Amino acid sequence: MAHYRAPDPKREQFRRYLEKAGVVDSLTSVLVALYEHQDKPNNALEFVKQHLGAAGLTTEDPEALQQEVIDLRQRCAHLTEENQDLKTRLQRYEPVPEDGATAE
Repeated sequence: MAHYRAPDPKREQFRRYLEKAGVVDSLTSVLVALYEHQDKPNNALEFVKQHLGAAGLTTEDPEALQQEVIDLRQRCAHLTEENQDLKTRLQRYEPVPEDGATAE
């Protein structure tokens, strides 16, 4: 005899969350690609990681990304400063009208 179990509301909510986030579609497409792959890889988990884009992440990657963030923030600050300087210099030659309208 088969017993029918009512779906668990928490489980259903989690399933909908995964579907909405695209996780189910991504996993399905990777698993289909693995299934259709002629020469099955020795390490199926590595195949899944590569196709999901998680392969190659090492402990050095976060450090490199942190350094890139620092560099970009410094560059942004420098460009903001330069932009403000250029605006100030431009106002000497083209003052803004008092009513806030821009001259065209």
